[in-house]
Amino acid sequence: MGVLAVQGDVREHLAALTSLGAEAVTVRRPAEVEAIDGLVIPGGESTVMDKLVRAFELREPLLRRLGEGMPAYGSCAGMIMLADRIADARPDQQTLGGLDITVRRNAFGRQVDSFEQELDYAWCSPDHTGTVHAVFIRAPWVEEVGPDVQVLARVSEGQAAGRIVAVRQGNLMATSFHPEVGADHRIHAEFVSIVREHRLQQSGARQSPEREDTA
Repeated sequence: MGVLAVQGDVREHLAALTSLGAEAVTVRRPAEVEAIDGLVIPGGESTVMDKLVRAFELREPLLRRLGEGMPAYGSCAGMIMLADRIADARPDQQTLGGLDITVRRNAFGRQVDSFEQELDYAWCSPDHTGTVHAVFIRAPWVEEVGPDVQVLARVSEGQAAGRIVAVRQGNLMATSFHPEVGADHRIHAEFVSIVREHRLQQSGARQSPEREDTA
């Protein structure tokens, strides 16, 4: 499991993944992109992250791996990096894409407008139930979703009630908030499950021709 380590709250994601028994490593070089089964893109500043991904020559390897189906999870700025469209993008801003969503940067306001809220969450695993305590820090929200995107959570109250803040599309997952803050690692656990399932599928696909030859 890799955590994109060019900018943002990398250590917190590494700690969350490690607590779940996953082997978590930092990703800063193109060769490291090739060695991972899944990628976490942390919160931070999406415009800075975009520039550093290009400066470190990570963009093309990441685009290729994501295009091949590598699972990825983005929190806050990571959601923006995985979005196909940004409603208020800077002129030169690029994303990695993959999620058929339109996001708006800093939609909830400035740093002083950060807040916490309990959210109903559409858990994918039957092992996980109940609400999630969400921490929003200069967070984006999702303004539009494509037909294949599953909405996992919406803001439950306040002026932004109903706004989409967690989504999944295939092997890609994203949240506007920061689940790496605190001790509740259920969202990371859901992503680890996605990665493990994908790895098993890839392993089965590689083995199936051999099984046919020996049948």
